[in-house]
Amino acid sequence: MDAKSEYAYIDYQLPEAHIARIVLNRPETANAQDTRFLYELNDAFDRAAHDEDVRVIILAANGKHFSSGHDLGEKNWYEAMHDYDTVGTMCGFTCAGAEAQMAREEEIYVGFSERWRNIPKPTIAAVQGKCIAGGLMLCWPCDLIIASDDASFSDPTVSFGIGGVEFFHHLWEVGARKAKEMLFTSDAISAEEARELGMVNKVVPRAELEEATLEMARKIAAKSRFALKMTKKAINGAQDAQGRELAMQNAFHLHQLAHTHWLKVCDFLMDPSGLPEATRKALGIRLEQD
Repeated sequence: MDAKSEYAYIDYQLPEAHIARIVLNRPETANAQDTRFLYELNDAFDRAAHDEDVRVIILAANGKHFSSGHDLGEKNWYEAMHDYDTVGTMCGFTCAGAEAQMAREEEIYVGFSERWRNIPKPTIAAVQGKCIAGGLMLCWPCDLIIASDDASFSDPTVSFGIGGVEFFHHLWEVGARKAKEMLFTSDAISAEEARELGMVNKVVPRAELEEATLEMARKIAAKSRFALKMTKKAINGAQDAQGRELAMQNAFHLHQLAHTHWLKVCDFLMDPSGLPEATRKALGIRLEQD
């Protein structure tokens, strides 16, 4: 972030000793993620990671829902990218064709999610309400997930002609067959089913979500910071040794192919016929049958 990085959409808190809590704070859009939102979130994660007194990082959200995903209504994302210093080593943000779109998604979508996954401190996501598509890319990078009993998780992007969100972690979260069902049908997974599948660690009543998350954080914060770091590296490294990183890159490039296809077919990044009617109207998209 640059000098004008006063947070608009993130609330950074230190609720107890050794615990940082980063709160998504755009409830009027169900915490939809535009460019500023994601750079602020990345900055907040860096802030917690660099604070030597912080041992555990909680990611929470204000409002009824954890996150409705990417903000499809962001009009000037191309210009918005120029307001921030990029954190990755990709290039092409000002290039023509598919290159600028791919560079943007490599930076703020899959790139940020990978950075957050590899923060050398334990992270806990506290999820309530709906967690849709891009919302998965906020909670999946966290080491642990505690969900309220009204939480649900979905990736409906196949309905829009795209083969899944950019951080293609479905296989490692729910297994191959459930991942296929989740994507092929666009059906949501309930909090309890997510716990049974191993994606969620614990399900609690909505009113108890904040305290249950703090309770878990306190237990972890009492452990050796260095031991926690080494344990996280060992487990993440085991996943990567299974081919996770290569599979993620392959899925990301297929995702970009889908964007290019739909831009050529209908001059939009995805198949607009799969979008809800209200979303199409908000974006000013008209179909022949409308």
